Amino acid sequence: MRSALVTGASRGIGRGIAFRLAERGYALTITSRKPADLAALAPELRAAGAPHVVHYAADMADRAALAEVVDAHQAAFTNMNALVLSAGVGTAGPIDTLPLHRFDRTVEVNLAAAFVLIQHSLPLLRAAAAADPDRGAKVIALASITGVHPEPGLAAYGATKAALISLMQTLNAEESNRGVTATAIAPGYVHTDMSAWVTDTIPPHTMIPVADVVAVADMLLSLGPRTSITTIVMSRSGTTGHHA
Repeated sequence: MRSALVTGASRGIGRGIAFRLAERGYALTITSRKPADLAALAPELRAAGAPHVVHYAADMADRAALAEVVDAHQAAFTNMNALVLSAGVGTAGPIDTLPLHRFDRTVEVNLAAAFVLIQHSLPLLRAAAAADPDRGAKVIALASITGVHPEPGLAAYGATKAALISLMQTLNAEESNRGVTATAIAPGYVHTDMSAWVTDTIPPHTMIPVADVVAVADMLLSLGPRTSITTIVMSRSGTTGHHA
């Protein structure tokens, strides 16, 4: 039985990927901050095809809780075929006035949490890759086009996403010979509630649909371990492709 751990699973892209994994027959560990959201989501994922769903609420800034999430996954499934890092926070503001407490939380949730989860998950990912050498194991991180091209007012957010892209590249360099491949998906604005703050200037119908990001993640999950794609940039049609 293949299994996956999905962060930020209760909404947006994480939710979409969780449902696609369920449809593909993956057993799931899902996490987000609100226990009630996870409790409501779990039966929906089982109805969609997931043979077993573990849910564990955690704040991505709580490193001890992150270890507990991985422990809960291991107790249920023993190994991990996919780790999907979708949780994140959006932070907007110019460099000269952005409060440092907002900068710190952005770094903790968008970057440090990914690093901690990968560290704890690697033994399980390696075990899954060894047990299924034709498929290997996958790490997929949701980054942002702002990690590739600068966007005024998104310095802290973009910096964490650039670091996340680098982390996936390095993880792939270190682990792909063991069958664990890593990819950062870096989209422009996606039509989720996280992008609601810009809908007065960027209409939702011009944003990338969640379904398109899910389709890219699904493609990555279908690849064998001998192919590595470390970064995929998804830009909005009708733009230069160099901004969110």
